[in-house]
Amino acid sequence: MSRYSSVYSSLICIAIFILVITAPSFLFSAEKKPIRLDFEDTASREGVPGGWKLKKRSGRAEYRILKEKNEKILYFRGADASFSIEKKITINVKEYPYIKWKWKVLLLPEGGDVRHRRTNDQAAQIIVLFEKGRAISYIWDTTAPEGSVMEESVPWPFSIKIKVLVVKSGSRDINKWITIRRNIYEDYKRLFKEEPRLVKGVRIQINSQHTGTVGEALFGSITFEPVE
Repeated sequence: MSRYSSVYSSLICIAIFILVITAPSFLFSAEKKPIRLDFEDTASREGVPGGWKLKKRSGRAEYRILKEKNEKILYFRGADASFSIEKKITINVKEYPYIKWKWKVLLLPEGGDVRHRRTNDQAAQIIVLFEKGRAISYIWDTTAPEGSVMEESVPWPFSIKIKVLVVKSGSRDINKWITIRRNIYEDYKRLFKEEPRLVKGVRIQINSQHTGTVGEALFGSITFEPVE
């Protein structure tokens, strides 16, 4: 190897070294991928999608997995009933601050209004459970205005503090697939006045036991998205 080739090789090595130490994120950091919760895994004998657990509070749980455009979706019908499916998952919302899901309400519980305990029924509800007994409940309410925020009026069996946020209201978009995207990091800080803890689970729920009516809805996948 000639003297000039040796010098040239040395310069290339130095340049590569400088690039590595000055741009580590460019060379080594893997881009975080969205975390998707769906219903694709094999269902149990009871029809509960794999990885999810059924929770029944009252009445009969009517649910099944359907297929639409090559995607498995969840169908809920609650006739004077309250039930949900829940999935355990650990997520740092500082790294994954966004949650996105789609739902389609087919029938709203008549007279449902989250603002009053005796009418606190919803056809569609997504609950994000955090450490230390905190939760945010995103709902499609029959009556309460969009943007309404309140404390959960129906007690849970455990000591959980739930903030309820109405993200859809009324029948204007009934029978349509609606996509909702929320910044759960900012929602948590605004609602609880503190830094968010880790997410520990997600629950999909329907309620119609207070009004004694019927609610009906479809749910697609739920995705946690990383920092943009």
